[in-house]
Amino acid sequence: MPETPTSGSVDAALPLYYEIPRFETLEDERRHRQERLAAAFRIFGKFGFSEGVAGHITARDPEHTDAFWVNAFGQPFCDIRVSDLLLVSHTGDTLHGSHAVNQAAFAIHSGIHMARPDVIAAAHSHSLHGKAWSSLGRMLDPITQDSCIFYDNHVLFDDYTGVVNDPEEGKRIAYALAGHGAAILRNHGLLTVGRSVDEATWLFVSMERTCQAQLLAEAAGTPVLMDEAVAAETSSLVGSGFAGWFSAQPMFDQVIREQPDLLE
Repeated sequence: MPETPTSGSVDAALPLYYEIPRFETLEDERRHRQERLAAAFRIFGKFGFSEGVAGHITARDPEHTDAFWVNAFGQPFCDIRVSDLLLVSHTGDTLHGSHAVNQAAFAIHSGIHMARPDVIAAAHSHSLHGKAWSSLGRMLDPITQDSCIFYDNHVLFDDYTGVVNDPEEGKRIAYALAGHGAAILRNHGLLTVGRSVDEATWLFVSMERTCQAQLLAEAAGTPVLMDEAVAAETSSLVGSGFAGWFSAQPMFDQVIREQPDLLE
């Protein structure tokens, strides 16, 4: 879960219209993660992040921490419900559900979840502006307030070798990601992680839009980069774990209100 804001911290200045949930039982926490995961897929569907059968989001199980919940291979994001989710172990065994698992999802996410015990959720898809930006083999620049979410918090995985089917590739992505919240996978797309499904989802949506903004800015001219000190200070305000969780709440509230069947 994201860190709880404390008195005097930059997060404490944010208006608390939402409260980070706490759980009395592992069953309650599991159900919450499953519901947020199903909602995250619906959000991806609303934003058009589908590309055939590509794309996946995972959430670590709170009890079986060496396993994660994931979407079934080939199911449209806009149809996914809680009851459709699969539970897959880090060794590839399906512990819950009977549908096929996307091999790329297992290869990428197992490596990340094994290497990063702090990561609860990870998100990846072939979104349009993310994959366009990834082809440039460059990091994002601090050209807007929102882009500062990723200032010193993303990496470039500059080693595309084709469709990711080998778990060793997932381990190399996890190694490159290190302690950061996001990665640009060259010639592939975007990857984000978080201490909640909410945070990972918000980071992905925001990174996709940041790629779009920089592509537009560079098409029109030469963007003015922020001063490094300003970018770092802005990042401390908009790029924290709590800020990521908090920023996601309107999206999740809206999609659950519009599509309550995802909770089934």
